[in-house]
Amino acid sequence: MAAIGTRKLKLEIDGTNYTPQVSNVRITSGEADSDFVTFEDAANGGARDYALVITLVQDAAAGTLWREIFDSAGTDVPYTVMPYGNAAPTAGEPHFEGTATITEPDGDLLGGEANKSNTAKMTIEVTFPCTAKPTLVSA
Repeated sequence: MAAIGTRKLKLEIDGTNYTPQVSNVRITSGEADSDFVTFEDAANGGARDYALVITLVQDAAAGTLWREIFDSAGTDVPYTVMPYGNAAPTAGEPHFEGTATITEPDGDLLGGEANKSNTAKMTIEVTFPCTAKPTLVSA
């Protein structure tokens, strides 16, 4: 059994590989905020909301994830998270797929603090709400 490591994860959004532009990718889950809870939701422990949370480098060039966010906020897009880095999902190393809504970050969209490093990059964190629970794809 292979555990999920910290260096292999890959991210595709709308068929584009954004792995080189991201440093943190998480699928989060939380209690749904709803004024209406069905009996079925209550019996199952309550409705859940899922989100794709990403830390990415700021790069306004065409074809970057930052530019996709700037140009396409509000658009629903398919995503695939490959936590094992494998190109094809397997039973032992599945992928997670779903649809999320591109959103701009709350707070900073562009810019940040100075840094003496020649390799440091300015980043932002975004939260893309998912339209449903991600699907575990094993083959």
